[in-house]
Amino acid sequence: MDGALAVIFIVTGLTDMALNDCPTGCLQSSDAVSRLSVQGAEVIFQSETIDEEIYVGYDLPTGYGPFQPTIGASITGDGGAWIGAGAKWNSQGVIGSPFFIESSLMPGIYHDNDSPDLGGALQFRSAIGLGYTFENGATLTVLYDHRSNADTQSINPGLETFSLRYAVALR
Repeated sequence: MDGALAVIFIVTGLTDMALNDCPTGCLQSSDAVSRLSVQGAEVIFQSETIDEEIYVGYDLPTGYGPFQPTIGASITGDGGAWIGAGAKWNSQGVIGSPFFIESSLMPGIYHDNDSPDLGGALQFRSAIGLGYTFENGATLTVLYDHRSNADTQSINPGLETFSLRYAVALR
């Protein structure tokens, strides 16, 4: 996937910001729904499913233009661990529907243990997903993400996950 998912995040977020937020302040802060999420994933390395992963995340209660800060951490069955912070964008501010598209970009730190060597500790996690928001604010999202060091190291094989995430709204 290389940087395609990161480009999607940048293009969708900046386009939304230019069209909908800049007339009143491009990155003006606003209240956002904070959510605590858990997701289960298949880990894919070099086109082979190699493991499972559990991810826990928290979306902060403030947005900046169309972006919402988020933090997350994951661990695989063989001990590969990642922790990071970044931003999410979703289409709910653009489309008045319970269905949404989401993209994100999160730099973080990776420790491989017995997981694949991804070329270094600094790993960028970018994702795209399709989701549904329930009446109580909870969401269910199917996500595909890519993790790599963005060629900051001499090796950069990348790693993907295909996951299902459930997030509860915190009031």
